[in-house]
Amino acid sequence: MTHVRGLVLPKFYSYYDSSLKLVETGEGGVAGWRLSRDTGGWQPANNLIDRVLFIGGDEIHQIERDEFVWLTEQNRGRYLRGEGPIFALYETVRGIEDSIRVERRYPTPREQALIRGIRRRTFVMFEEQLQQAGDPGADPTIATAAS
Repeated sequence: MTHVRGLVLPKFYSYYDSSLKLVETGEGGVAGWRLSRDTGGWQPANNLIDRVLFIGGDEIHQIERDEFVWLTEQNRGRYLRGEGPIFALYETVRGIEDSIRVERRYPTPREQALIRGIRRRTFVMFEEQLQQAGDPGADPTIATAAS
């Protein structure tokens, strides 16, 4: 955690059901990054910093780090399609969730743990790919620090 101008960073938000994070910049400032549902990468969102910190709203919620990882991977798994190991894991989670929905039941503790573990793993994998591709908002360490 870093303190920037009285803020403890990073901060994580659900912004209209999309992942948003506020992080420290290399110059000691604050940068906002919002998940792109089209690419799974991060779009600059500095225009939202004041809104999430000072204005708020019914669709803006500060969330914990592990909730941020969950929300990010839930959206990536829902909106993105592709080939490879990450997408195979997304398909695994979709299969579990589809079974739960069809059977009209709550997930078992084992299913919850499995989904949580897969989402943490896919977050790291996806973020590492984004870093390799030069996405300045990517940070795989967020999931490893999650509780």
